[in-house]
Amino acid sequence: MRHLGIDVGPHRFVARLEEAAAPKTCAAFLDLLPFNNQAIHSRWSGEAVWVPLGEFDTGLGFENHTSHPSRGDVLLYPGGFSETEILFAYGSSCFASKMGQLAGNHFLTVVEGAEQLMDMGRLILWQGAQAIRFTDLGEA
Repeated sequence: MRHLGIDVGPHRFVARLEEAAAPKTCAAFLDLLPFNNQAIHSRWSGEAVWVPLGEFDTGLGFENHTSHPSRGDVLLYPGGFSETEILFAYGSSCFASKMGQLAGNHFLTVVEGAEQLMDMGRLILWQGAQAIRFTDLGEA
């Protein structure tokens, strides 16, 4: 199984790539690594942070998509009804935008650092945008 490191502000997570369930999304995201951006608190999705990607064309459709990510799930919304984005759930979440409920491709699951998820979410909620970095940790 292949893993990615996710650094959000001072918090460090290790996430498993969901290559069996979302192979195209995982392959496309691996091509972007290392990936650096800013995470901001979600506006409509509950306990989640997001990385807005605007009009970025992923070339992807839906696979392993959900509107109800579990705590520690990372989704990639490939665009369409709303802008392209990454959603990182730290608690209860229902993925949505100003256009209504959305579904994103569940391609990463946190396997280390889950005890920091709520602290990460609260940091972004109360202190604003934080740097986010995804790096390839290879096979485990």
